[in-house]
Amino acid sequence: MGKVFFHVDLDAFFASVEQRDHAEYRGKPLIIGMPERRSVVSTCSYEARKFGVHSAMPAMQAQRLCPNGIFIPGDHKLYQRTSRQVMDILHRFSPEVQQISIDEAFLDMTGTELLFGPAREACQKLKKAVLDETQLTVSVGVSQNRFVAKLASDFHKPDGICVVSPTKETIFIDRVGLAKLWGIGKSTLKFIQEKGLHSTQEIRALPMERLEAILGSNLAHYLFLASRGIDPGICEAETKSHSISTESTFTDDLYDEETISAILLKMATEVMFRAYEDKMMPRTIGVKIRYGSFETTTVQATPDQAILNSNQVYEQARKLFLSRWKKSQGIRLIGLGLYQVYKGDAPIQGELFNEVEQKRRNLDQTIMQLTKKGHNVQKASTIKKPDDENNDAESDSIPSKDFETVRTDK
Repeated sequence: MGKVFFHVDLDAFFASVEQRDHAEYRGKPLIIGMPERRSVVSTCSYEARKFGVHSAMPAMQAQRLCPNGIFIPGDHKLYQRTSRQVMDILHRFSPEVQQISIDEAFLDMTGTELLFGPAREACQKLKKAVLDETQLTVSVGVSQNRFVAKLASDFHKPDGICVVSPTKETIFIDRVGLAKLWGIGKSTLKFIQEKGLHSTQEIRALPMERLEAILGSNLAHYLFLASRGIDPGICEAETKSHSISTESTFTDDLYDEETISAILLKMATEVMFRAYEDKMMPRTIGVKIRYGSFETTTVQATPDQAILNSNQVYEQARKLFLSRWKKSQGIRLIGLGLYQVYKGDAPIQGELFNEVEQKRRNLDQTIMQLTKKGHNVQKASTIKKPDDENNDAESDSIPSKDFETVRTDK
């Protein structure tokens, strides 16, 4: 029996939680992020997306696109708690759950058919459990590898199921198309098209040597595998078992340092709040950078001082990023992780302790509590207004009779 992977993705997660808890937001263009110089959009409702608003967009630009949008700072403590509730549900379906961000995870469902039935039936049971217990919808993609499962979960959003059967991967990839292939942004797509390649079929028809000559080794290797529905390795399981991480892939390559800094700050807050929620302490901070050429670099550091708050994570992550950033190349993906994570709420013996950083940790947790009560409280940062318009990839629904898609409308 082959491998079976699910990719589970919460639909417009932050906005959906707010619409669940606040009837006045339902059916309205809701945007998580305040329209201020130093703010970017965390996410938005599907109603706001119709106006062109998207994740990682400067919030002031989102306000221009959607002047009637409802802007709120968000309640990250609530989102972390809800994420943990969803992940606990996923762990009931598989012993191997790889959480890759606050709102998505891979499940290795190999060998679970006797417990939950065939893939489609298992998806329906999983979706029902999440809906019954959280009143939130998820989209699920199924394949024999993580890469195709990730594409499949985005194929029929929101609240959908897409099962890509073995031997149907290339058919599915062709239906998705080169422009919507996960990891291919506008700049990369333009570069590929300028080289005379316009479809996954055309790419698949060329031998690796020819692709390398046209596109360069990194991008050629990625497309050679991806066009065949083979995981190029960007969805591999986390090699370190004790970690908390997140990453974002952008439709447009990033060049602007201010926008990158804003995204790193958002990521630092996310991973540190997850650590607070789980009562975990990290010792190492790591950053991953993937360029438009698909060249990927990672760098880690273990500070002498204990890592106590999100500001420390951000400052260290920014230093790590700047140490490896090739400014002439657009950035396709950014990842940030906490590693060597151990259980506890205080530094282990031997780690240097800084009272100032402990106070900042207390401030972090106070901000979470105030935000939970509806107060708009944000820490000051040195980030200036980001003016880049990059966003996380979004895919439209594409009908197909060559593989199984299910839409569950309420």
